[in-house]
Amino acid sequence: MIGTICVCGAGTMGSGIAQHFALHGRSVILFDLEQRFLDRARQWIEKDLEKGVEKGKIDPAEKDATLARIRFTTQHEDCIAPLIIEAIIEKPEAKTALFHSLSNWNKPDAIFASNTSSLSIEALAGQIPNPERVVGLHFFNPAPLMKLVEIVTTSNSDPATILALQKLCTDTGKIPVVCKDSPGFIVNRVARPFYIESLRLAEEGKTDMATIDQLLENAGFRMGPFRLMDLIGNDVNYAVSQSVYEQLGQPERLKPSYIQKEKVDKGEWGKKTGKGYYDWQKP
Repeated sequence: MIGTICVCGAGTMGSGIAQHFALHGRSVILFDLEQRFLDRARQWIEKDLEKGVEKGKIDPAEKDATLARIRFTTQHEDCIAPLIIEAIIEKPEAKTALFHSLSNWNKPDAIFASNTSSLSIEALAGQIPNPERVVGLHFFNPAPLMKLVEIVTTSNSDPATILALQKLCTDTGKIPVVCKDSPGFIVNRVARPFYIESLRLAEEGKTDMATIDQLLENAGFRMGPFRLMDLIGNDVNYAVSQSVYEQLGQPERLKPSYIQKEKVDKGEWGKKTGKGYYDWQKP
């Protein structure tokens, strides 16, 4: 059993992944270079757990025990675990540098997993010692709630590693789906038209964004595309669209929208910045 997990990156995804595993009895090391991000992550996790207490989903003792299982650190040398999950900036050179650094502290059989939304796991593994231990472990936002996890394999993947991750996911209430490395994996590849065609309709002036969201939500989607992009973060969503578009040879049907690029350039990334396609600032 994988009993200790190190999560690198204390942003939205990293803190959510840390919370999930700690809530399910695992010891967690949450690493970030900046203490302020760790402090923010602690506040996010504590607030979310408190909501769980208020709703009767967990009791106060479980909340306290979950927080006690998370060690917050800014020190690389603390990042020693049988499973390392990176959830840092979507830049391959940053992820490679992190894994290279942590390979100096960890055992050769430690699993190095990337939570990337769309970057090539095969390319990342090729830059790391013992590439057979590098996999994709793609969680969805919000990580404590969303059941699905994509386990992304490469040509070098060790079957025992994949089985260990499948067991970890199922043991902690997740639904793991194993897929081969490809641009966008499964979910983000299939989801591109959902976002891009919705943006295209708005670009063409056929209708407004709120109407598109309302129609699709009434058609059975849990969340419309613009509301969902604001939740995910326009910076992240646009980066994924750009990555898939480039990796697949720039097909016109997957060309990212200039509307979303403008949002990214303005810093209107969605809920996390208070403004995106909607205004999320509290009155």
